[in-house]
Amino acid sequence: MKSLLSEIQALEVELHHPGVRCDSDRLGQLLHAEFHEVGRSGRTYDRAIIVKYLSEQENSPSVVSDDFAVSQLAPNTALLTYRSAHRKEDGSLVDHTLRSSVWVRVENLWQLRYHQGTPAHELWHA
Repeated sequence: MKSLLSEIQALEVELHHPGVRCDSDRLGQLLHAEFHEVGRSGRTYDRAIIVKYLSEQENSPSVVSDDFAVSQLAPNTALLTYRSAHRKEDGSLVDHTLRSSVWVRVENLWQLRYHQGTPAHELWHA
């Protein structure tokens, strides 16, 4: 059986993958009906806006992420924290961000309920 960290981390990373980002059906499965996000820009987004935006993206940036940690807040609620950056074509990393996601289990499936990104200084040189 997967550990909570590996299960939630895999779902979060799936959202970074261009194929998933363009598949509105899969996004609908992963994002809770009441999903809400505060982006690294400070802007807020609801589920409909995020599904529309991600499903219309033609070129998704390559996301590099690490330092994942999970805290189980309740039997069906988990907080995932990690850091990420976008990899440019020249290999450099930009848009370093500290991230937190609240995942809830609904009908035996984990769904992303809340996500927040906070701009960060350069975090690593991968």
